[in-house]
Amino acid sequence: MEPSKITESYQGGLGIYGPVTDKMAMFAFGAEFAEVRVHRWTKEIRVPRLHGAFAAGTILNAKTAHSQLLGGLVWGLSSALHEHTEVDVPRARFLNNNIAEYLIPVNADVREVRVEIVPETDTYVNPLGVKGIGELSIVGTAAAIGNAIHHATGKRLRKLPFTIADMV
Repeated sequence: MEPSKITESYQGGLGIYGPVTDKMAMFAFGAEFAEVRVHRWTKEIRVPRLHGAFAAGTILNAKTAHSQLLGGLVWGLSSALHEHTEVDVPRARFLNNNIAEYLIPVNADVREVRVEIVPETDTYVNPLGVKGIGELSIVGTAAAIGNAIHHATGKRLRKLPFTIADMV
């Protein structure tokens, strides 16, 4: 990275996302893939493998970016299979309103998670070519799992979380 680009970034202006135009897409992009197994009799859904490939401009710290994207894939898996808000309708209260009841995927839920960071140079977005990756890997995971369930069973699920009851 050129030292002049770092100096330019301190002067402000375009920011992380840069200007929005009709000709350029200046956001980070990703593709996610899931292998899903649905038990024939119990309809239990398992995800043995997740793979995500992401292009996010200049990666300033490869280790933390990889960790962020990996954690997002796991969080997306949790959203797809575990997270369900229980509401006590008569009292208008959430029954599972704290992190003690937040289900987190474990090794039995997903055995292999791979993250691939696709090299990308984009100096148009900002002088350093940096793009945000915040929740990039979370948002597509449920869709990837839902599509894999559809391909495995022919059943199209459209609300989260995907449960055994939805499979019957």
